[in-house]
Amino acid sequence: MTTIEIKGVIVMNDYKEVYDWYGIECTSPNEVINQLPTDNSAIEIIINSGGGHVDAGNEIYARLKAYEGEVTTNTYSIAASAASIIAMAGDKVLISPTAQLMIHNVSGLVDGDYRAHTQEAKVLEGYNKAIANAYTLKTGKTEEEILQMMNDETWLNANEAVEKGFADGVLFENKIQYVASSYAILPNEAINKARLMMKEQPSATSTVEDKVTKTDLEAFKNEITNLINQSKQEPTPEPAQPTNKRKGFLF
Repeated sequence: MTTIEIKGVIVMNDYKEVYDWYGIECTSPNEVINQLPTDNSAIEIIINSGGGHVDAGNEIYARLKAYEGEVTTNTYSIAASAASIIAMAGDKVLISPTAQLMIHNVSGLVDGDYRAHTQEAKVLEGYNKAIANAYTLKTGKTEEEILQMMNDETWLNANEAVEKGFADGVLFENKIQYVASSYAILPNEAINKARLMMKEQPSATSTVEDKVTKTDLEAFKNEITNLINQSKQEPTPEPAQPTNKRKGFLF
């Protein structure tokens, strides 16, 4: 699987060489696009970014959504602002238990009199509504709900991101075995203990004292039966249910 890292400031393609010259970690759309496999194989996007230029973030989001292979986005530390938009591009969106996701309004700088600033406010509101589409598509929330969360500058930890629909699951959680069968399924504890006993089976040169006794086998059998009966009584957990004069806009 191809792994693509999105780290540092999200910048426009023309700005990347300048950020590199200053030694500032950054990611540009072309940097991501050039790493996409030509065979449409599955890719993993690792995100650790506080955001950057909104147009650059939007282009990366669109490119990942258009990619025909399976896309998994993993937020390892932070996916804030423009980076949170990119996180929404995954077919599967996962987040580290220690990571955070943040959404807020677009900001920008403009020169001119009150007319220029009034016009700029309208442009920024339009950007907010456009960006909100990524969140609504992922979460199923209304535009009004998302815009209010953006107005409030909402920070979400891993569990909150899953609860509110911004992520499908938390990375590194204990794996749970789900089964669909009418047969009795051996618990993992029983399987592990059986494997241990199998390793201890005597060789041809073993003495009588080394061999597993009939009493030991009977006791083990009873223990396994009790574990099976216990597993039948415990409900199977449900799987987790799986967004000109301008100086440029920051997000």
